[in-house]
Amino acid sequence: MPLLTRQDFIDVYQKLRQRGSGFLLSKLNPNGLERTKSAFDESSYDSSNWWIIPAVRRRWNILITGDPEENYESFAMRTVYAGREGLRMLSIGSGVCSHEMIFAGYPEFASVTCVDIVPTLLEKAKGLAAEKGIENMEFVVGDIRSLDLLLAHYDVVLFHASLHHISDVEELLTQKVKSWLRPGGTVMINEYVGPDRLQYPREQISYINKAIQLLPESHRTLFRTGHLKQAYYGVGSLRMRIADPSECVESSHIMPTLRRAFRPVVERAYGGNLLMATLKDISHHFVADTEVNRALLEELFALEDAYLEGRESDFVFGIYGV
Repeated sequence: MPLLTRQDFIDVYQKLRQRGSGFLLSKLNPNGLERTKSAFDESSYDSSNWWIIPAVRRRWNILITGDPEENYESFAMRTVYAGREGLRMLSIGSGVCSHEMIFAGYPEFASVTCVDIVPTLLEKAKGLAAEKGIENMEFVVGDIRSLDLLLAHYDVVLFHASLHHISDVEELLTQKVKSWLRPGGTVMINEYVGPDRLQYPREQISYINKAIQLLPESHRTLFRTGHLKQAYYGVGSLRMRIADPSECVESSHIMPTLRRAFRPVVERAYGGNLLMATLKDISHHFVADTEVNRALLEELFALEDAYLEGRESDFVFGIYGV
């Protein structure tokens, strides 16, 4: 596991250009939790990551639900929770609660409790919920490791892109989460579950570079810099720890623990092994639905599908019963 790589210097320069010196200075805070908060407190920040591309989101939907226009929330309600009454959801690391608001809108849910360590995100969520007229949501600021939550109270515990930020995954899932769930309850994840600290194997990095080279220079200029994305070098563990000590801290533990301690109800792999790193900082070129963009993305999708044959996916949607 390298401490520093060439990619680290490229990424630091990118962050400086995109978010300014104040953001970089926040990473010098000796308090690891505060550095983690700074990574998430970016409600006004424009990014160029793979999730901004509509065609990528449709690909996720196809792989999770079978329908490019159906999101995972609709799929979960249709296949697992339809017709149930009085459901209570706990969402850990909810951010601005956009997914939680979707669930709160279904009549099956009596309440949705959102927990996050960043107050500004929950304040924004509270305002959005009020604008939408949603009245069955609760917002709690705090660290899940120290909050005193009700035992045997929730029917669904949701982790949307948050579980991979939590250490001691096995203890959290097998002791705390199980204790919060009512009989018949479920854990729902939409998560990065790949290598810890994004320490990809060499073959994966090689395929990511193959993907980058499929793209013309017009689609490889980096967001807000104009420099050309030439290659991906892999990230160093030192910068990962400095930038956000929680990032992918025990992500490789998630699937083994869930499969061992819970009963899989639904499990859908949706890749990301190549696409996330390939499209990082160049995703803005692919937002428009043009013939050129569609053709380039289809090439990337095909390469990732080929790579995934016989390999574990870095991203998974799943529902697991106690």
